[in-house]
Amino acid sequence: MDYSNATMYQNLYTFIINSPTLISLRVRDLMRSGVIKPSQKPIWFDVYDAFPPKKEPLYVKPHTRTTKKQDPVPEILYREDEIRAKFFEQYGTGYRSFLLHKPDFVSTCQRFVDKYMELKSRDELSEAALFEETGKALLAEGITLKRRGAPPVSAESRESRLTDVSAEQQVVGAGSEETTDATHTQ
Repeated sequence: MDYSNATMYQNLYTFIINSPTLISLRVRDLMRSGVIKPSQKPIWFDVYDAFPPKKEPLYVKPHTRTTKKQDPVPEILYREDEIRAKFFEQYGTGYRSFLLHKPDFVSTCQRFVDKYMELKSRDELSEAALFEETGKALLAEGITLKRRGAPPVSAESRESRLTDVSAEQQVVGAGSEETTDATHTQ
């Protein structure tokens, strides 16, 4: 087979993949015009011509977009991570930054976690009590932990407190005036 025939067959193959009916028509036309000799006609041509498909064969490319696959790596969550999350929730990040250029630097959070684990191994306390005891133990070691700000007070509760305080001052003030009047008259 010479180069031109190989190219012709390659082109035919490309058309077959794309549309079989067009290929059959093209091969038939090439045979009529004498480009393809009867001895070179494809094997499938006689079968396809004798039994044409009832429906046009349709080649559909597979969907190339990838769908999100399940991540085979499970999430890793250590017990210390829960303690750290609660620490940062209550105390925030603090005023000191992490000094990563010092190899022996231990953050306040890490000290808290270490002390928490130490106290947990020694005592049987509830989670909340153990958290408070850890804070007290660090305070005894000289590490002060500042809690995040208290939740904001609503305006209504502030107003009621102010009226309660002013009422108390009036009661106390009225009692002191009576005692002052009594001391001056004597």
